[in-house]
Amino acid sequence: MAMSSGVSTSTDKIIVDRSRAHRNKAVSKAVRAMRERLQSSGKGPLVFDRETLVLHISTMLQGAMIMPVFIVVVAAIGIYISGDARLFPWAILTLATHSINLLLAKRAARLDWTVERTEKWRLRLLAAQVLFGCCWAVFTLSDCTACGGQGFYFYKGAVLLVAISITAMANIMLRQALLFAFLPAIAALAAGAAISGNALDAGLTGLCATALALFYYISDRLHRSNLTLMSYQSEKDDLIAELEVAKSMSDEARRRAEEANLAKSRFLASMSHELRTPLNAILGFSEVMSGEVLGPLQNPTYREYAGDIHRSGQHLLNLINEILDLSRIEAGRYELSEEALSLLDIAEDCIGMVQLRARAKNISIQQQFEPNLPQVWADEKSMRQVLLNLLSNAVKFTSQGGTVTVKVGWTAGGGQYVAIKDNGPGIAEEEIPVVLSAFGQGSIAIKSAEQGTGLGLPIVQAILAKHDGQFILKSKLREGTEVIAILPATRVLQSLAPVAGTPAVEPRRRSFA
Repeated sequence: MAMSSGVSTSTDKIIVDRSRAHRNKAVSKAVRAMRERLQSSGKGPLVFDRETLVLHISTMLQGAMIMPVFIVVVAAIGIYISGDARLFPWAILTLATHSINLLLAKRAARLDWTVERTEKWRLRLLAAQVLFGCCWAVFTLSDCTACGGQGFYFYKGAVLLVAISITAMANIMLRQALLFAFLPAIAALAAGAAISGNALDAGLTGLCATALALFYYISDRLHRSNLTLMSYQSEKDDLIAELEVAKSMSDEARRRAEEANLAKSRFLASMSHELRTPLNAILGFSEVMSGEVLGPLQNPTYREYAGDIHRSGQHLLNLINEILDLSRIEAGRYELSEEALSLLDIAEDCIGMVQLRARAKNISIQQQFEPNLPQVWADEKSMRQVLLNLLSNAVKFTSQGGTVTVKVGWTAGGGQYVAIKDNGPGIAEEEIPVVLSAFGQGSIAIKSAEQGTGLGLPIVQAILAKHDGQFILKSKLREGTEVIAILPATRVLQSLAPVAGTPAVEPRRRSFA
């Protein structure tokens, strides 16, 4: 036993070591991406400088034609109202300045951003906005002596208000740009109002300053809302990355565990001959000694010891057979030798095999068989093992003077079943999954019955699964247990009626109804 444990552990270690050479690249990539995001998002209020600047540049490029169209319209209306072409050079200068802003944005859009580069380009874009603001300051200094009245003041005020609103909406992600673009214009208006002392100039200055403060406030609120949304998005991305990493690590761990379990099953399945050969020799020689085939043993104690050796070896052989059967099933090396057989015949044979033990405990075995059941297509050795395991458990856990009922019949879907019910102590509901697992035993089995490996029911489930069948266990504490082994309708062989007008011959079997 120590030898097999050592070899199995060694095999498992080899598998784990080999898998290290095939690390999941997606896991490593997700871990790196998450760490970079976490490292770049833990530096105070300037968390999303890079993201906001990238969004600002994208917005500038998408709305590149709005401001040029507005400037052309302003110049055309101004020239029409004043009849003076001095606004034309202003329009050319302003368009050139706007083009500089766009060229900077296009160049910045192609960069790979770092913290230092982000700050440097933010200052460049703000400086370009100052240059653009100087053009609006020049516009505020324009005048129309031929217009007369207050019409040109309304024109300038309307143009500046619209320009402030357009700039505010286009620079939400870089809200300082609005101040840098129109503070020169406000300063020019204030200087002109101070020099002229005209109430209209002062009113226009106040109106534009109020509009600038209002739009800056709105832009700041929108900017903060966008930062909040970006923060939520970042937290969601971090959480998704962590979940992906955890899932990948879980998948890797499960894969290694499955490989280790498969290696163990293959090892045990391949050790069948090595384990059984010396054990069969022990059983043979101990049987010869206990039976005194070669002559009487002078010491009766030796005879008793030989019998103990034989019984213990037989018990050990049964345990090894169960372990090897389950290991072969798990390793995919359990092959079925299928043929036509009768569940009724197998059930009767198995009942006869456990009858002696049942009589020793004064247990009555009742049979309820449906007559004339057709044959099924299955592995006879496996089905005998299933019924013997279930019957042996029923007799084992039924107390003195109890009853075991064996039913064989049709299922509602056209298949066949074998149901075995006892009136033993039963199984607690929470212990049923334990009983059905490999090496699992309920508390009552541990306390009151003879010990086993806990592999009987798992082997039954595996054999029925190989036959595309089903295993059902129903039990209530202190009321008894019922187990049902079901073979599907596709395993039932039906006979075809002879064709009229032909000689009576043995009816042919049809494979799988």
